[in-house]
Amino acid sequence: MSPCLTEPHSEAQPGGHRLSPESGHSPEAWPGDGVVILGGGVCGLYAGLTLAEAGVPVTVLEKRTEIGGLARGCLRLGNFYDLGVHMLHSFDKEVFEKVVPLMGKDAVKVVLDAKIRWGDGHYRYPLQFADLLRKMPWRSLVRCVSGLAWATISQRFKQQSATNAEQALTQLYGRALYRYFFRDFTTRYWGIKPCQLSATFVHQKMPRFTALDIIRKLLGYSMRPESPLQREILHYAKSGAEALPRSMTAHLEALGGRVLTEAQVIRIEFTGNRIDAVHFEIRGEQVRLPCLHCLSTIPLAALVKLLGASVPPAVEASAAKLLYKPMVVFGFLIRKERVLDALYVYFRERCFHRVGEPKNAGMLVTPSDHTVLIVEMTCERGDARWQGEGAVIDKVITDLAEEGICQPEDIVETHHFQEAHAYPIYDLGFEAHLEQVQAFLKEVSNLESTGRQGGFCYPNMHTSMRMGGDAAERARQSLFSKTS
Repeated sequence: MSPCLTEPHSEAQPGGHRLSPESGHSPEAWPGDGVVILGGGVCGLYAGLTLAEAGVPVTVLEKRTEIGGLARGCLRLGNFYDLGVHMLHSFDKEVFEKVVPLMGKDAVKVVLDAKIRWGDGHYRYPLQFADLLRKMPWRSLVRCVSGLAWATISQRFKQQSATNAEQALTQLYGRALYRYFFRDFTTRYWGIKPCQLSATFVHQKMPRFTALDIIRKLLGYSMRPESPLQREILHYAKSGAEALPRSMTAHLEALGGRVLTEAQVIRIEFTGNRIDAVHFEIRGEQVRLPCLHCLSTIPLAALVKLLGASVPPAVEASAAKLLYKPMVVFGFLIRKERVLDALYVYFRERCFHRVGEPKNAGMLVTPSDHTVLIVEMTCERGDARWQGEGAVIDKVITDLAEEGICQPEDIVETHHFQEAHAYPIYDLGFEAHLEQVQAFLKEVSNLESTGRQGGFCYPNMHTSMRMGGDAAERARQSLFSKTS
């Protein structure tokens, strides 16, 4: 029998405020005519922070209790559970130098140590194909390398354009490697076959290499000891992913901005090609918030719906066809000090696709001789995974036990979290729909949609913040040009 499943519930969260008489900000007293940001994920918060630092009045509206969006952490019975694995890279120096100091002594440096579990072994992540090929049966190895060589030569002479992900993966890696590594996992992860996914996904997300690269690695060119200076350093916090959005919120508010949680946007009011105000509801109160500019990080279909009757039917139809893959996370409190020998591990042949152990990255867990596991899987809204049904939990626990990670008797608590808009789905034909929606939104002079959901793309955390910061700077320049 599964441990008791704790349903999602609201606990006091660090950061975020409610608009209410008790907090001293009644609807009548709330200042408007600044910038309103829809969505309190890291993109929206960084945009708000950028504007607040420039002296621009800004209000961030977040519908959830927790801030952070996909990078949020949820407090349950004394421990934080991340919504997946979220750690900050230092690739964007400006973003890094702005946000990491905000976390102060809570910040933790950690060396990237991630793996992929497949077959009878573990492989480094990001995936090193030479590692994979070294352990292949020799007949499969010959087929894959020769297929990759043929694909490389064919593309140089034929320059064929792929119309779907299956064709793109085959052109990039050869048919044998596609069938050996990509086909089944892609189908299981997305719930649709690669031939039903756009080639755009492959072109944006997959690395390119040649048969010569593989042969060089197989012959030993990559077997030299790795220098410590080449190891990637990630940045995390003792309370997990929640520390970064909480710290940004605190600094934003110290500069005079506001972050409102449990604020459900119900309508966007605009005249001609300009937004005049954002209407939202918070704790039973309806508020009209005038604004000079609006930045949206919410899903495009939701934004289009909020704009109401002024949206052409064709744009509404296109927005409705921009789909997102939902995700659920099971959080387990485990009666062991440590259960993984990595920060996180990807699984190709289990019901879950990734398992993370935040304690290995420096998260503090209570009791201290326990650990927390974050188990992620894609799903569909309303299905057994989405609902967190007992049979699903039992299967997760069984798979964890078969992997030797933990046994059912080790599990103290089970928590279930849902995210409806985890991954944009690049299905066939999405490009035309996205282009039509974005063309319409560009006609609204004081509106910009950005970030993962708002831009319908796949940025990591620092890129999401960069997108928010760039959008904020464009908003600031627009406001400045109108007042100068």
